[in-house]
Amino acid sequence: MRHPVGKVIPPHVHNPVAREVHYTQEVLFLKKGRLRVDFYDSDQCYLESRILAAGDVILLATGGHGFEVLEEIEMIEVKQGPYAGEADKTRFVGITAAQARFTV
Repeated sequence: MRHPVGKVIPPHVHNPVAREVHYTQEVLFLKKGRLRVDFYDSDQCYLESRILAAGDVILLATGGHGFEVLEEIEMIEVKQGPYAGEADKTRFVGITAAQARFTV
């Protein structure tokens, strides 16, 4: 968000609204280090990779993803809940670092 000086956001509360969550989405805030993110489609087929660095933010909304830490990281991960533990995800075999493809 971006607001000009003087903008007032009135005090408010959030109303209870029934929501049905079908897939977990997550946001990563990378505070320190470098992280390779590998993207997969919903059928677990590899698509491409990107490198995140300190200050980057990513929303993982659909499909699959995997990570390799390239430099020690500190990050904040935010997901909607409730978290279902291991029932929340299906793990699969991903690519190796040598197979990573990067787009410009």
